[in-house]
Formats: sequence, C-alpha cells, structure tokens
Amino acid sequence: MNRRNFFKLSAVLSAYLIGGTNSLNASKLIIGAKLSIPTLLDPKPINGIKQFDLNIQEASHNFFKDIKTKTLGINASYLGPTLLLRDGEKVSINFTNNLDETTTMHGHGMHLPAIMDGGVHQEIEPGDTWSAQYTVKQKACTNWYHPHRMNMTARQVYFGLAGLIIVEDKESKALNLPKTYGVDDIPLVIQDRLFDMNAQLSYSPHPRQIMHGFRGNVIITNGQIIPRHEVKVGMVRLRILNGSNAGMYKFSFSDNRKFHQIATDNSFLEEPVELKSVLLSPGERAEIVVDLSKDKNKSLNLIVNEQIDNFNQIILTLDVNNKDSKIKTLPKILTKLEDLNPDDAVHTRTFLLDGWGNRGNPLLTINGKRMNPMVVNEIVPINQLEIWEIKNLMGMPHNFHIHATHFRPLDRNGSEFEILDNEKGYKDTIYIPAKQSVRFLVKMIDYADDEAEYMYHCHFLEHEDAGMMGQFVVTNNKKET
Repeated sequence: MNRRNFFKLSAVLSAYLIGGTNSLNASKLIIGAKLSIPTLLDPKPINGIKQFDLNIQEASHNFFKDIKTKTLGINASYLGPTLLLRDGEKVSINFTNNLDETTTMHGHGMHLPAIMDGGVHQEIEPGDTWSAQYTVKQKACTNWYHPHRMNMTARQVYFGLAGLIIVEDKESKALNLPKTYGVDDIPLVIQDRLFDMNAQLSYSPHPRQIMHGFRGNVIITNGQIIPRHEVKVGMVRLRILNGSNAGMYKFSFSDNRKFHQIATDNSFLEEPVELKSVLLSPGERAEIVVDLSKDKNKSLNLIVNEQIDNFNQIILTLDVNNKDSKIKTLPKILTKLEDLNPDDAVHTRTFLLDGWGNRGNPLLTINGKRMNPMVVNEIVPINQLEIWEIKNLMGMPHNFHIHATHFRPLDRNGSEFEILDNEKGYKDTIYIPAKQSVRFLVKMIDYADDEAEYMYHCHFLEHEDAGMMGQFVVTNNKKET
C-alpha cells in the first residue's frame, strides 16, 4: 500500500489517516503511554549454568487502542525479554518453538561456538526446544537475538521476534555510569512498521521493496508509538538498537542538544564522543548518555529522521521530574581497546555486494554468488589478523554484519579519516553507502570448527533473504584461506 494513501505521522505527537470508511481513526492511536520496558528475564541456576527459558509464540499486541494486532513474540505479545549476561559465566539460552513454522534464534553480536550461533543450520522445528549453551567471553556491550531462518528472517523479525542481550563485565560494573535498568539505563528497540486499514501488520514486499528493503511509515519504540518515560535530573543512558528490516535512522534531540556516545556494537568507546546526532543502519547499536541536569520539570523529545524516505518522527518523550540522579558526570576514560596494526594483517579478503532485478525476482549477491547453505565460501584460520574489504557496487545503501566475532573499522573509501570517532570501538555491523567501500581488521579467536558455519551478510533483512549472505568456517589450519 502506498504510504501517502494510508498513514502520515507528524513529528508533533499527532497523526491522521487518509481513506474511506475502513480507515483507522486517529483516536485509536496510543500516544504518550508509559514506555514499556522489556522484562529483565530471571535465569534459573542449574549445576552452575544459568538457564534462560524463552517461548516463541503467536500473539496479539495493542499498538492501537482496543485493537488486537496479530504478532509474534517471545514470552510476550511483541518482542522478547532482555537477557543480562556476565563475562565468564556459563549460560544456557533455551528457545521453545510454539509456532507452526520452523525458526532459528541467532545471538547477534555474541561471541560463541558456531554450533551455538543460531544461524540457518540450527533450525528449531515446531514443538522443539533448542539451547545455545556457552561461556560468555566478551566485553560489556548491548547485543540482541532474532531469527535467522533461511529466506524467512525478514518476515519473522518483522512480526516481532527480537530481544536484547546486555553483557556486563568487571569494567562496566566499576564505571560510574547510569546502570539501573529501565530507570536511567533505558533499552530502546526502534523499528518501522506498516499497518493496514484494520491495524494489522502488513508485510507483502513487492520486488522493488525487496531490492530496496521494506520500510514502514510508523516508527515504534519497544512496540509503542511515541511513548513517554519519566527520569530524574542528571545523566540518562539510552541503549539504542536499530531493529528495523531496512530503515536507516539518524537520532537526535528536539532542541538539537549535544550528547555523548559511550559504546558501539560490541564495546565501550575508549572515551565518550560528543555528538548532536548518531546514524544507525539495521542491526547496529549505540549507547548514548544525555545530560538532563538543567531540565528539571521539563520534557525532551528523542527524534528519528528516516534517511531513505526522509521523514521525521518523535520516538520517545523524556519527562524530567524534580528528583536528583546520583550520576552527574561522565568518566573521561571508559576502556582501553587492543591496538591492532594493519601491517600485521596476513591476509586480505574482498567482498563485493551487488545485485540486479532479474525480471521482478531480485537477486542479491556477495562476490557474484547467492547464499547456498551447502557451500562454505570462506575458510578463516583462527588467531590470524586479517583485513576484510567490503565494496558496495550498487546505487543503494547496504551494511555488513559478521557472526562469531567483532572487528575494528580501518578506513572508508581508502581514508581512515572517514571512520567517525564514534565508530572506533568494536563492531559487528557497519554501514556502507551506495558505491562506497569500507575496510576493517578482524581476528577469529577461541572457537575453531571445520564442520560448523558462521554467516556474513547484509543486515537489510530483505537483502539477506534475497541472497546477499555467505558462510565461513574457522579452522586451526593456518594454511587455509
């Protein structure tokens, strides 16, 4: 459905619908409700292993007043609970599939063995339970989990299957940062969605929407339209996930104030980076801290500009009360990241992102090949520093996500100065505008398995499903490349 003929949403907390007698009425919009904070799931310790039990299920959710929208959820009517993991602990994340279709559940950003990755090969059949069991081995970060079923990822995520994973370590616990979950440390899953005249989620992408990515015209925050959250006077931390299929989001505040980014996908930045806006492509995360010490009894709006369709929308209102927070300043130093020297890289791999329309059946490729679950595209030796170069040959944006590990951005279009200061942490997903390229440094560590594959792919989910994905294995054989 053409977005102009259905739903227009302004950036001033109002909305209206255009259509006939079947149109939804603006009074059905739920705007200004209290922000829904995903439940922090309480694990059950059994024999020294923390057990997280998650049920994947059909559900219905109130995006609109008195209207049930059919959705998918995980222990909830939409999205899933947040998992809090700690570096060094053993976990078992148990997913039971109560759907009538096969799914998988990938730990996006998690460093774990390939057989526990939840990629296309770890399918969960209806009625079955699959467990990702591993020891947490990574720095503090904000990750997420979502389906990764072959050719079905986009639809299953679109209807609500996703949730956050927060990893803590000794460093994060020691830092004087806002860290009370849901109070001054606020998780935000940002997604765009398209609703039909009956307020049901509409997902039937035509070829152009597959080629360019499927985007809705309403941006939702934790499954809500423009919610509000009350905070204290002082520092507030927002953990932001771009959980959309293809939306490109630039985040800023309504008064254009400065804030600080403290973390990217997989780590703290070495020091806070001052910004007025931050751009996230699908799958990317950013942790930002905004200073509300001068905003007693005031309100502040967090705004998104959707970059591809170029529309603005308020996604959250922060209502500052008259109580003081304990956190008034930010640490000057957050972490020390490993120094990686590109001269030490022993191999460079090049990945060409390309595609064509193919008479209404979009074909998207990496190095001229579509994803084939029976083919291993790359064999990567363990503990080998490499440079991966990703070239976007198309006249549209892409990004690139790698499973198993994280990487350090090296340069864009051959220039290290095009890597922004707020990208200089560990990442697992990186944006690549049309006709541009990026290089990053990467090293596979800890887990080698010649028989189990990891994925790399564009995280515009329709692109992934249309073939822009490949596989690699990590080997102990140093000669394999």
